[in-house]
Amino acid sequence: MATLTTFKTSNDLPMDVRGHMITLLNQNLADMSDLYSQTKQAHWNVKGRNFIALHELFDKLAGEVIGYVDDIAERTTELGGYATGTNRMSASASRVSEYPTEAVEGMEHVSALVERYALVAKNVRAAINIATEAGDADTADLLTEISRDMDKWVWFLEAHLQA
Repeated sequence: MATLTTFKTSNDLPMDVRGHMITLLNQNLADMSDLYSQTKQAHWNVKGRNFIALHELFDKLAGEVIGYVDDIAERTTELGGYATGTNRMSASASRVSEYPTEAVEGMEHVSALVERYALVAKNVRAAINIATEAGDADTADLLTEISRDMDKWVWFLEAHLQA
């Protein structure tokens, strides 16, 4: 377990709550950073029918996810924490499974991303409950905003698999 690094802050949340939220946020930062890189992996490597539509969709999704990465990292530091968001830090802590290198055709990428976006959405929802129970309404609110968007992105991706 990594040592929790904190800094003096005038934030009035109790230290135990802030510490719990910093750990929670860093876990979600790892997942979201990994999801970003996997979405770019799909963007760079998609082939076949609907190439341009999927290439552009994956790029749009990656652009949204990188925004969540920044928001989560900034919330971590607002609480006096140290955001652990390098690629190596994220990869070692991520709960998202490795991206399948055999995915080439568009729907293979879509299926892989649906699985990963749904997992991250589920984990974000669980984090909302934890933040709410801890009494950190602002972290819960941030995660709720992300959760709504994640559900939309799962829908956008799944629509390609449904007929």
